[in-house]
Amino acid sequence: MGIALHGAIEQGLLFAVMALGVYLTFRILNFPDLTVDGSFALGGALAAKLIIDGTNPLLATVLALLAGAAAGAFTGVLTTKGKINGLLAGILTMIGLYSINLRIMERANLPLLREETLYTFVQDLGVPNLVVGGITLITGVALVFLVLVALVKVWIDWFLHTDLGLDIRATGDNAKMIRSFGANTDTTTIIGLALSNALVAGSGALIAQYQGFADVGMGIGMIVIGLASVIVGEVLFGSSSIFRATIAVILGSIVYRLVIALALQAGLNPSDMKLITALIVIIALTVPAVAKGVWKNQPKKGPREANADA
Repeated sequence: MGIALHGAIEQGLLFAVMALGVYLTFRILNFPDLTVDGSFALGGALAAKLIIDGTNPLLATVLALLAGAAAGAFTGVLTTKGKINGLLAGILTMIGLYSINLRIMERANLPLLREETLYTFVQDLGVPNLVVGGITLITGVALVFLVLVALVKVWIDWFLHTDLGLDIRATGDNAKMIRSFGANTDTTTIIGLALSNALVAGSGALIAQYQGFADVGMGIGMIVIGLASVIVGEVLFGSSSIFRATIAVILGSIVYRLVIALALQAGLNPSDMKLITALIVIIALTVPAVAKGVWKNQPKKGPREANADA
């Protein structure tokens, strides 16, 4: 049980990088980007292929980031210059990436079990586990992942407060208003999508190295998992500021993975995980709305009743 939960935390931290990318498009840019399913697999496929061909794992991961950025930028060009609906543009890119990923890997699956990867490097560091009272709270591997995710979070917080980051936020809030001030919303949309999918592809590269293989179908459902992490995090931890929202996304990703691990431990079939993900999102979206509606419908107390309660 403990091993499963520790593994869930490690995976949750790596998937948090992908969730932060989804957050950039879903919440900041207000763009329904379905490129995620394709760019996640693109990052895993490219990193795995390069590592097998002898490329340094760190360089392979960086190149996966750049490939993801190119995929996101392509979606941005389709929707801004080609005037294609954003949802459809993402679907078209995602479909095209499936064939590209197969071309990169030259097969449906690439094993990395005997290759030197960033994950094996992290294991070789020998970072000790965080143990309190004889109980391992977090593994040494997870501590390294936590530092990585924290760096990504700090960079996003900083970037979204730069002039370009503020332009991207304004584009998501009110594109017409920001255009009236002379900003080029086409450029901000393309950059926002590129940054988002760079993070998604980077997460795919890290996950491929963590699990020891890349698969052409590893990106299926990633957009739903990313949205689940964002929504669950916001519901449980709030999103009153960029700083708090990015923390919530990271914690939401960990909570989501812990829920999945507990569901598997309870005996549910792995094939049910997509259904569980859908239920998690539905619950996270509906429960706050229902609770708010119930609170609003509560009869207000008059002055006499309030004084009596006092």
